[in-house]
Amino acid sequence: MCGRYATTRSAGDLSGLFESYDETDDRVRSSHNVAPTSAVPMVRLSAEGHRALSAGRWGFLPPWSRSPGDGARMINARAETVATSRAYAPAFARRRCLVPADGWYEWVRRPEGGRQAYYMTPADASVLALAGIWTTWEGPAGPVLTFSVLTTAAVGELAEVHERMPLLLPRERWASWLGPVDDPAALLAPPAVGWLAGLEIRPVGPAVGNVRNDGPELTARVPAQAVPTGDMTLF
Repeated sequence: MCGRYATTRSAGDLSGLFESYDETDDRVRSSHNVAPTSAVPMVRLSAEGHRALSAGRWGFLPPWSRSPGDGARMINARAETVATSRAYAPAFARRRCLVPADGWYEWVRRPEGGRQAYYMTPADASVLALAGIWTTWEGPAGPVLTFSVLTTAAVGELAEVHERMPLLLPRERWASWLGPVDDPAALLAPPAVGWLAGLEIRPVGPAVGNVRNDGPELTARVPAQAVPTGDMTLF
């Protein structure tokens, strides 16, 4: 799964990188420790067909959801079933988005006990685009833009960290992911192993396990064997 990630670029920087106009209205903030239900940047197509940088709530809310809190259970959609899922299929067919990220976190259980946190990020510090789907939920206080990140089977060295990974989209796939296509299922292939080799798998400290912690120190490399084995609060 993808349950925590970092996105620290400004709306202005992201608008330039994704060639989109900014409609976030200062409703998102940078974070080294994005948790479910956070308001974060996402890129989607406007009704006019232009790329828009929007503020979306991480946690998909289908029309039948009763509470915004329901989205915490729908932060990820599996690539293997997204096209047929009652909850996700309509959005996958017509409302796909890009979720900008600096990198994402996973945890590995260690034989001696405890868990080691890892941060997966481009070695060249470029931006990542996670494949997402979005929808608008009509809540009591008005419409809420929500999204889910697609995950797929981990490839290459990433499989040593976790069996799943976000569906990552190289730049040349951004336009096809956002735009209308005859067969959306053809968009679900994972990136090439050679492209994934450009990711750094970085051991980081346990502080990222607490959602109240934030800051660049969370993504700093540490010696894996030196990290304490205390319990961590994932959500």
